[in-house]
Amino acid sequence: MTEGIIIKALSGFYTVRTPEGDLTCKARGKFRLDGTSPLVGDRVTCIRDKDGSGRIERVLPRRNWFIRPAVANIDALVFVAANVNPVTDPFLVDRVSVIAAEADCALILCVNKTDLDLGTKLRRDFSRAGFPVIATSAETGEGIDALREALRGKICAFTGNSGVGKSSLLNRLIPGAALPTAEVSEKLGRGKHTTRHVELFRLGEDSYVADTPGFASFEIEMMKPIAKEKLQFDFPDFADYINKCRFPDCSHRKEPGCAVREAVEAGVLVESRYRSYLRLYEQSAQFKDWELKEKST
Repeated sequence: MTEGIIIKALSGFYTVRTPEGDLTCKARGKFRLDGTSPLVGDRVTCIRDKDGSGRIERVLPRRNWFIRPAVANIDALVFVAANVNPVTDPFLVDRVSVIAAEADCALILCVNKTDLDLGTKLRRDFSRAGFPVIATSAETGEGIDALREALRGKICAFTGNSGVGKSSLLNRLIPGAALPTAEVSEKLGRGKHTTRHVELFRLGEDSYVADTPGFASFEIEMMKPIAKEKLQFDFPDFADYINKCRFPDCSHRKEPGCAVREAVEAGVLVESRYRSYLRLYEQSAQFKDWELKEKST
């Protein structure tokens, strides 16, 4: 028996990187019976059969896991955005930042296609909110070294809308990766899903990065909900104001003496971030406690 990390999952087969080399495995039937499935990024124990194939016996305890992208044990999610075809809705970044915070995972914003549009407001707003922001162009190579440095020593996953250039950036980061890319439809303003599965690529001795299938805007609503009372703590830029509200149970919506709202009105907090908070709060308020517990399992 040996230990390794799943670097690829496709059609029920898993590629596990072990000290002895990569091993193509199937998962034991018990994973289907208990409703769990191994994920890319999982550390597992597996057995090599005489014919050279393998079987995953056990998934080791996870640091975290995500529904979309379907990955585990991620140190940082890299949200690849653009301010030109397709234009990224800041709400999508905010939604994913909350999901990352719930998983005790960092979020890095990578604004790509800066050779076409600098994405100045997007970069400024998320920098003000305290997130690392890197400007890149997969076309010209701008920012690639800075992005590589930000990923050093981490297991990361690229996520974002289809067409923003995730695979193109990986081709820049990893010479020889040769990941397929596609043109973005000028008429529809969105890209094709060139990535069909999740795969971890080795960026350095202690660094891995996953390319993941892109998502359409509506799909972000399908991610697991978060209790409305917890939501405020997933906005790190709110932290200095939460305890200064007049009421200890302030929801930061309509209550008088709300320090968060006052900071927004004063221009200290980014207004679009606050609007995202309100939108997410309304979504979370629709779920009962038992539904939140059920959907989180």
